[in-house]
Amino acid sequence: MAKLSQDDLLAQFEEMTLIELSEFVKAFEEKFDVTAAAPTAVVAAGAPGAPAAAEQEEEKDEFDVILTGAGDKKIQVIKVVRELTSLGLKEAKDLVDGTPKPVLEKVNKEAADKAAESLKGAGASVEVK
Repeated sequence: MAKLSQDDLLAQFEEMTLIELSEFVKAFEEKFDVTAAAPTAVVAAGAPGAPAAAEQEEEKDEFDVILTGAGDKKIQVIKVVRELTSLGLKEAKDLVDGTPKPVLEKVNKEAADKAAESLKGAGASVEVK
């Protein structure tokens, strides 16, 4: 197998969906027994801890879309889940059947709101965290 350059790898990652990339990172972490978590920033000395935590909450830029219920139109919800993710029919059905479960994780506010609206439009109950 030819060794891929860093540019080749980045080009491959650009073509992946967020779900595919997330699954890749999990598999990479398991295979090499590492964690891809970013180091946390240290709060400046003398700054009160509670206000700093409140500021972080306000500046949150990653959201999870959690399916809490399928409602009456389960088939429509499964279709929307498949559109939002790259899951197959069985995986999407299992996700919908096993609620509450996250549909999208660590997406921006706009994508989370759009996904929540799509799911609600199909009759599902959704939380954005």
